[in-house]
Parts: sequence; structure tokens; C-alpha cells
Amino acid sequence: MKIIKIYIAALLLTATTTFFGQQTPAAIQQEAITITGATAHIGDGTIINNCTLVFEAGKITAIGTTGITTKGTVIDATGKHIYPGFIAPNKSLGLVEVNAVRASNDQDEIGNIIPHIRSIIAYNAESKVVESMRPNGVLLGQITPRGGRVSGTSSIVQFDAWNWEDAAVKTDDGIHLNWPNSFRRGRWWLGEPAGFSPSKNYQNQIQEVREFLENALAYGKSNATITNLAYEASQGLFNGNQKLYVYANGEKEILDAITLIKATGVKDIVLVGGYEAHKISSFLKENNIPVLVGFTHNLPALDDDDYDMSYKLPKLLIDEGLLVGLQNANASNFQTRNLPFYAGQVVGQGLDKEKALQLITGNTAKILGIDADYGTLTPGKSATLFISEGDALDMRGNILTHAFIDGRQISLETHQTKLWKRYMGKYSGK
Repeated sequence: MKIIKIYIAALLLTATTTFFGQQTPAAIQQEAITITGATAHIGDGTIINNCTLVFEAGKITAIGTTGITTKGTVIDATGKHIYPGFIAPNKSLGLVEVNAVRASNDQDEIGNIIPHIRSIIAYNAESKVVESMRPNGVLLGQITPRGGRVSGTSSIVQFDAWNWEDAAVKTDDGIHLNWPNSFRRGRWWLGEPAGFSPSKNYQNQIQEVREFLENALAYGKSNATITNLAYEASQGLFNGNQKLYVYANGEKEILDAITLIKATGVKDIVLVGGYEAHKISSFLKENNIPVLVGFTHNLPALDDDDYDMSYKLPKLLIDEGLLVGLQNANASNFQTRNLPFYAGQVVGQGLDKEKALQLITGNTAKILGIDADYGTLTPGKSATLFISEGDALDMRGNILTHAFIDGRQISLETHQTKLWKRYMGKYSGK
């Protein structure tokens, strides 16, 4: 009887693993692959029609229309489109599986200033949510912690891996700072006025940030005999090895944040959110501050804002000459698969379609510091790309036939595609 129970348990474990496990990561590219006849969207604003693209050993070796010799496996993509893999910055993908299940939520650690907390070691490469990004062309992401004044360090990963070590593209790329708000909303349930009022703690909170950065800088210049993990982890901000991602939306907050942070010696700053960045675009341009703007499918933040403020904000900033990428930190992780459609929304506001594509490819790669290998279809860069039947920024055309990460052809099957096929068969009468 005991043997029978063990056998049944083994069968159940096998079935559970088969049903719940992620796709097996693709094998390393063994032979050259050539894609012919497609329209290539390079990711830097240019298009190549009737393009031939060759990649070997995970790298693009040739791209163009003439004089290119086909090698290895040939994929006829006539009438289709090639895109660089889309990049999702500032997401907690792989850190949260089900928001309502505390045991699967590892995006926020205890503490207020914790730059030494590394999100990468908590990244779940077998997440079903992560896997569901790939059929829409989202192949890379910046895995970012949440909470506190200084949340910790993010890392950039590719979305087809056995574990976090395999997934990592760039570890500990930056530290994330949540800038305080100068106004606070009244807590009506405690009898406070329901509207906004100046925050009495704003200056104290700014001083907390200033002291942390100044102390971290001083720590790096000293011969400290006792290790301070928070200060130790912040040294990359002052030597240029790490970026400081600053979350601020209001005009005053953005001005205060950039002015203070630059004065403390931080070399590389990225503004995240920037809802009122268009009001001080000349200041941001003068200080060479790129912006990871919020996603477009959103309501205006204030009653007197234009109804389409969120839709047109990326274009307003681009028109002012700023380097702009697109992120959706305020949306649930599963909505990250809609990233190409957020970019497509800006096309409806008058932005050139190839510039809209840059919001989630070339521009984002530059902002994250991975543009030497990712973001555009360029010889020498990673063959992280996909083939779509139509316009990938439009949900009607975003139908992938092939996708590759570092030259490895990845599966486009997910738990959701399986359910779609199952119920399509049921309701179509097949």
C-alpha cells in the first residue's frame, strides 16, 4: 500500500510540474538564421523594406537589401515585419506572481532607505506572468523593487531563462528613489479636508534624502573600518557605474529633485514619471535628464488637465528634444504585455510611428545603458528580435510568428495561449 501511495504521489507531482511549469528555455543558437523579404523596423527611426537579416551565434551579422548572402536556415517573411525586442523598464515582473497572495509577492522589503537590497536575487525566471509577455514582443525588462524612500537596485533581464543568473543582462544597473510630494491629500476618514494641502513634512523628507546622499559620498571618500551596506551599495551613483532613477511627477518636485541630486555629486539621473515634465522641458534638456514617462492609457491626474494629457505627454517631451522611454509602473504587471499598444497610442497624437517604436526599443535601451547590445537591429548587437504579421504597435497586427532572444528561437506558447486555443475550439464548435 505504501508503494502505491508513493507511485500516485509521483504521478501527481509529474502532472503538476507539467501543467504549471514554464516552457523549457530555448537552446543556444547552433546555426545561422536568415530572414528574408520583411520590412525591418530598426528601432532608431529608420525602416528597411524587403530586408534580409542574418544572425549567427546570437549576434546580428548583416542587415540590408543587397549584397547579403543567405546562411543557414532561411525564414521567408515576405509581407511581414521585423522588430527589435521590446523593453519594459521599471517593472516588478518576476517579483510578484499574484498580488493578492502574499507568499508570491517579493517586490518590497522592510526599511525606508535600502539601496543594498538587490531585486535580481528574488527574480522568478519561471513566472507565468513573465512568460506571457513574449507573444506580444516584450522580450526584456528592468526588474525593479518597490516601497520606501530608496527601494533598492534594479537589474535588466531577458525573458527566457532557467534562473536569474541566466536571465541577467545587466545586474544592479541603478538605484530607485521615490521623491517626496510637496502636497498631500487629506485623509477624509480622519476628519481632514478631502482636497490637497501643502505637506508639512516635505522639507524634512528632502533633508533625509540629502543626508543620505551626502553621507554615502563621504563614506566612499573615507577609509571606513565598519561597513555600511547602504552606503557601500550607493557608490556606483558617484562613479558613474549606476543610474539614479528618481520618481517625481510635479513641476516643483522635479526641480527640487534634480537640483539637489546633482549638487550631491550623482552623475547619472533618470526621471521616472515626469507628469509635469513638459512644463520644465528646457531645464531637463539643459541638465541632460532622460525621462521614462508613464503609460498612455491613463486618466489625467488633475481636474484642470487636458483630458488627453497622458496620451500626448510623450510627444510633447520628444518635440522638446528630450530622450524619452515608456514605462507602466503604476499598472499591474500583467498589463506590461500592452506596452506596444501604449506606444501606438502616441502615434494617434501625431508622433511618427518609428519614433513611437523608439519609446520601447532604442530610446529605452539608451536610458537603461544596454544600447551597445540591445534596442536596435544593428550588426554586432544581440539577435533579440521578432517577426510580426503586421504592425506590432497595433493589437490587430501584433501577431508574432517567430521570436528570438540572443539568437535562440523561443516558444510563443503560454498558459494564456493554451486557454485561448482551448476555448476558441469550444465556442467555434470544433
